[in-house]
Amino acid sequence: MNEASRSTLGAVSLIGCGYVADLYMRSLARHPEISVTGAWDRDPARLAAFCTHWGVAPYPSAAALFARGSLVLNLTNPTEHATVTRAALEAGAHVFSEKPMVTDLAEARALAALAEARGLQLASAPSSVLSRTAQGLFRALRQGVAGTPRLVYAELDDGFIPQAPLEAWASESGAPWPFADEFATGCTLEHAGYWLSWLIAAFGSVTRVDAATAEVIPDKRGHSGTPDLSTALIHFEAGPVARLTCSIVAPHDHRLRVIGEAGVLEVPRAWDNAAPVRFRRRMTLRRRLLESPLPRSVGLSGAPHPMLPRQGAASMNFALGPAEMLEAIAAGRPSRLSGAYALHLTEVTLAIAAGARTEIASRCPPMEPMPWAA
Repeated sequence: MNEASRSTLGAVSLIGCGYVADLYMRSLARHPEISVTGAWDRDPARLAAFCTHWGVAPYPSAAALFARGSLVLNLTNPTEHATVTRAALEAGAHVFSEKPMVTDLAEARALAALAEARGLQLASAPSSVLSRTAQGLFRALRQGVAGTPRLVYAELDDGFIPQAPLEAWASESGAPWPFADEFATGCTLEHAGYWLSWLIAAFGSVTRVDAATAEVIPDKRGHSGTPDLSTALIHFEAGPVARLTCSIVAPHDHRLRVIGEAGVLEVPRAWDNAAPVRFRRRMTLRRRLLESPLPRSVGLSGAPHPMLPRQGAASMNFALGPAEMLEAIAAGRPSRLSGAYALHLTEVTLAIAAGARTEIASRCPPMEPMPWAA
């Protein structure tokens, strides 16, 4: 993909050429309607390796990239997100940021206000909320398949990560997995958004978070001081309560279960855009109350968006969010991932990471379904 192959939807520019940037490029390759104008990284060697591998042009500076006017994908380290996003917005560029959008609530509010004042869109990952699986779950909820939702159990346990062969993990263009950044940022800010984005899209505003965190592995490859376990009760204005757990300690478990009055909707894998959505009807058998051992599929079929094969731990299209933003910009409408949604997702994520009772100030409505999932 390059400038010459630009098509009608639009273009993106990447700032930050580390591990996750390769995942975006692999996904963008499935979207011929999107062109990549170029990339920039503060590390010249990393920039050269990335651009050579993917055949994209290197920008001479971050300022030159911002001035290009395409949608900026902020794929820098989490500690850099706020500075880079502010610079891009001030230069007049729309921004899609890797998660977390920022690590400070006051900064999130200021950036959201700046984007609104300048008529720009600011959104953040994850994009999986736009996937076939997520949209299929949302449709089942709208149709009342499980009855009124009362409780959600959401798991994001990744296994005993500090004992994994982390130094051997590398991206396609040779970038190492940034385990130091991952440990410093913490599993909550890195991973809570995967399920939290779905829950906010489905149910709308969160009013209160009751959270607790702990660091149960004191030394993670020489890093300590950041919780590696969090659990939170998330109270939604629309009624249901969700329990979300994140850890890099407990055995791998990425399930989501929505418990309704008629049964349970379940998704077995968070990082799989093609994961099934199943419903287990509640029933009585020989004076026992149980959920059916034979679930039925209630998800969407077909391929409403480009699917990607599994790479490492995930089978996700990272370009779904940028594609939605480009469509929104072209149509002159707010993106499903920007505005009130982006700010609310960030505020709730930061509240969970704080590990305390927090009243949530921002509000947002449930997400409008994708046209193919209505």
